[in-house]
Amino acid sequence: MYDFDYRRPASLSDATALLSQDEDARALAGGQTLIPTLKQRLAQPSLLVDLSAIPALRAITATEGRVRIGAMATHATVAGSAAVRAVLPGLADLAAHIGDPQVRNRGTIGGSVANADPAADYPAALLALDAVIHTDRRDIAAGDFFTGLFETALAPGEIVTAIGVAAADHACYAKAPHPASRYALAGAFVVRRGGQVRVAVTGVADCVFRWTAAETALAADFSPAALSGLTLPANGLNADMHASAEYRAHLAGVLVRRAVG
Repeated sequence: MYDFDYRRPASLSDATALLSQDEDARALAGGQTLIPTLKQRLAQPSLLVDLSAIPALRAITATEGRVRIGAMATHATVAGSAAVRAVLPGLADLAAHIGDPQVRNRGTIGGSVANADPAADYPAALLALDAVIHTDRRDIAAGDFFTGLFETALAPGEIVTAIGVAAADHACYAKAPHPASRYALAGAFVVRRGGQVRVAVTGVADCVFRWTAAETALAADFSPAALSGLTLPANGLNADMHASAEYRAHLAGVLVRRAVG
C-alpha cells in the first residue's frame, strides 16, 4: 500500500472541497473494493476522503410511493429498512443477499453503484427500476449512469449522495451467486409497472444491460411461460473459469423466469 493522507469530513461541503483541491484524491465509502485495491498497489491516491462521518448521507426516507436511500447506507441497513420494505421489498431482499454479513455491514449502496462492478447486484435493480442517482452536482438516470466496465457517468470528484426509486407492482431479483464471493455469475431484476416491464441483467457482460426481447414478451404476457423459447445471445458475454458465455446466457433466462415468479 502506498502512502496517502486521510481526512474524515463532517459535512458534504467539506468533502467536496477536499476532493476538488486534489485531482488524485478519492472518496472512501465502505471500502470493500477500494481498500483491497490499495493493498495490492493497483491505485495510488494522494488523499482518501472518508464519507462515513456525514449523517445526511446515511438517511433513508419514503414519501408517496418513493424511497430515497442515502449513499452511505450499508447493505444491511437497506435490507432492514422499514421504509425500503414498505415501498420496494424486492430491493430490500436483494440487499439482504449481498456478500456475507461482514460485507453487508460495511459495504454501502453508493459505493457499490459508483464502483459499477459488472457482477454487482444493485446496478440491475437500479436499471430495472429506472432509478435516479443523486450526486452533489446533479441527478442522473440509471439508464445513463452505467457506461461500461467499472465505468459510470460520474465526473472526477463527483460524489453519489442518494438513490431515488419508485414503487412498482412487481419488483424481484434472482441471481446465481458465485459460491465464494457471492457476486452474481448472473442476476436478473424484473420490474412491472402497469403495462410496462423492465428487465435488467448483471454478471454476464462488461456492464449491466436491459434485455429488451424479454421485456417485450413479458409486457404481452407477464408469466414465465411468455419466455418459452427465448434465449439471450451469448455473443460478447463474459466467459471465465467459473462459467462460459453460453452458460451465463442460459442462466440469465432461468433467472428472469424466477424473478417473474
